[in-house]
Amino acid sequence: MKIKVCGLRDKSNIKELMALPLDYVGFIFYSKSARYVGDDFDAEITKMIPLHIRKVGVFVNEAAEKILTLAKKYQLDVIQLHGDESPEDCQQIKDSGIEVFKAFQLNEDFQFERLEAYHKACDYFLFDTKSDSYGGSGEKFNWEILKKYKGETPFFLSGGIGIDDVEAVKAFQHSKLFGLDVNSGFERSPAVKNVVLVEEFLKSVRKKKMSNNKYAVNERGYYGQFGGAYIPELLRANVDELRENYLKIINSEKFQKDYKRLLDTYVGRPTPLTKVANLSKRFGTNIYLKREDLTHTGAHKINNTVGQILIAKYMGKTRIIAETGAGQHGVATATVCALFGLECIVYMGALDIERQAPNVARMKMLGAKVVPAISGNQTLKDATNEAIRDWIANPHSFYLIGSVVGPHPYPDMVTRLQSIISKEIREQLTKETGNPNPNYVIACVGGGSNAAGAFYHYLDEEDVKLVAVEASGLGVNSGETAATITIGDIGFIHGSKTMLMHDEDGQITEPYSISAGLDYPGVGPLHAHLAETGRAQFLSVTDQEALDAAMVLAQSEGIIPALESAHALAALEQMTFRKDDVVVVNLSGRGDKDMETYMKEINNL
Repeated sequence: MKIKVCGLRDKSNIKELMALPLDYVGFIFYSKSARYVGDDFDAEITKMIPLHIRKVGVFVNEAAEKILTLAKKYQLDVIQLHGDESPEDCQQIKDSGIEVFKAFQLNEDFQFERLEAYHKACDYFLFDTKSDSYGGSGEKFNWEILKKYKGETPFFLSGGIGIDDVEAVKAFQHSKLFGLDVNSGFERSPAVKNVVLVEEFLKSVRKKKMSNNKYAVNERGYYGQFGGAYIPELLRANVDELRENYLKIINSEKFQKDYKRLLDTYVGRPTPLTKVANLSKRFGTNIYLKREDLTHTGAHKINNTVGQILIAKYMGKTRIIAETGAGQHGVATATVCALFGLECIVYMGALDIERQAPNVARMKMLGAKVVPAISGNQTLKDATNEAIRDWIANPHSFYLIGSVVGPHPYPDMVTRLQSIISKEIREQLTKETGNPNPNYVIACVGGGSNAAGAFYHYLDEEDVKLVAVEASGLGVNSGETAATITIGDIGFIHGSKTMLMHDEDGQITEPYSISAGLDYPGVGPLHAHLAETGRAQFLSVTDQEALDAAMVLAQSEGIIPALESAHALAALEQMTFRKDDVVVVNLSGRGDKDMETYMKEINNL
């Protein structure tokens, strides 16, 4: 949730506030306000505000020419129109290239239908309390009124919000709530804020737990309508044993200590958050790469296998089964099995064994037995089928699933273990920009474990746009694709209700992608839920677009990404950013395993 502190004027007070993780600060250019900046407001004051904090100029029934002149002088990022401005007035400001907030004063009689004319002309609305003047009353309105608002434009909640309203703010739910606008409730005197109170409010209102998150799994293993455990009776005892133990183990002090130690000293965490200057310049914004390619084994998969191997160990399991597509999960599983001296059997599609030969060699060197899956399309789906058959035949084994797929509790367990990614992003962005929240988090999705990890701590932060990128192969409508959300429908795969590609008879359609790690006909139930609710935006990228994006990163930043990660990078070409946006792309793995594919592309140039 974004926080805007409005009504600033005092230079020393502003300087103190800049140490806080604010998103917007407001300056009132309305002479009748007690917080009017004055005729001689020093333009140097707005220049000292960090770029990640957006500067808002508040105007009441002012001429557009004067607004734009002051916007240029004070380098304003946003114009807030707080008077009786028409949609045409808003559009005139927006056409100049400046973001527009339009304020409306609400009471019980407010007619939300009047907002229809403003949607296209405004970026955000601001709902304030009806008063005799234009805001600044210090009074709250009945927030229940906002249940009547069904529009698409996100809004700021304003009007008398103070430190005593933390719990009410947390309890208030609306799909279009974007941020809070605070002012008089935090003042020592007009235009001078109590910095201690503002800081306390920020910490309190942003303290939310995943367990209360509307996107979290419920006790039955469902994300909305997706998830569950649709399994044969022969697997019921295995799955129930894990379901009854995984949270007890993960939440135990011993697990947390052992897991953190391995992440720190073996995996190589935290991984860097790298601002890529050349790529940022190319797209006219601020792009950061979360460098999961720099972990031990070269991909995010190790975060999960380290955690699951500890769970297996605590449950007394000595034989480990795994499936793999691109081979990264297989390598990560073989790695931890070698570390703990456990038997390791990895199932891998015969086609994937051919195209991911370097990872197959790694697994074998690490002591794993690699078993080819020769049914179906001979890719990840088929490897998963074989691994499940093995688990049925050998119930004493531990099935170490590599993605957020399969029957409950696997999607939740893997998501929790991968959530270290977004936890670190928040910490690193706070140090880098003063704000833990980026504008965008972008990640590729096959089953979806790296995306789940990158999204996890932002799921309830509605202002952070989550972008999941699927593999469209030769094109979404080509018949050679893995774009599940784009063309799929509800169905069941590998013990879970989710979105998947299937024909009219319900038979699963064979997927295709140049990327072995995205070559899966389904998607994890969390991602199906995020797609259905609109919380995440799903884009699709073709083979060629991914190859092109990989070349761009390699030749502009000196980083060779995995083909999976290249799909996330390619999505940048489909998006439009503002110059001060913060965009985080999860670079889920390095490209060593894909060099044969890349070399073919280079030779064809």
